[in-house]
Amino acid sequence: MSFLSLGVGTIGIILPILPTTPFFLFSLYLFSKSSDRFYDWITKSSLYKKYIQSFYENKEMSFKHKWILLITVDVMLLVSFLQLNNAILKAVMVVLFIYKHYYFKTHITVI
Repeated sequence: MSFLSLGVGTIGIILPILPTTPFFLFSLYLFSKSSDRFYDWITKSSLYKKYIQSFYENKEMSFKHKWILLITVDVMLLVSFLQLNNAILKAVMVVLFIYKHYYFKTHITVI
């Protein structure tokens, strides 16, 4: 699972529709739990230093990366929302949308 998330994150560097940062963060988390060797390898990589390090250590993100991530997740939530027939699940999606924007506005610093 760690390598899958790392691969999707790497593809996200080339394809702007895939958010790179969350996939790299998830990979880092999984690697840190499974292997010290892989964790060290990732944290020393240039991809980590460019896309993840400031977020992981200081909860900071560039304006561009922050908005690309927000818009991409908004589109994915909207597609899911439109395909749902259950009102309760739609309400949950709306709460997720609002909370995501609240969290990024209040907890993630723009560098």
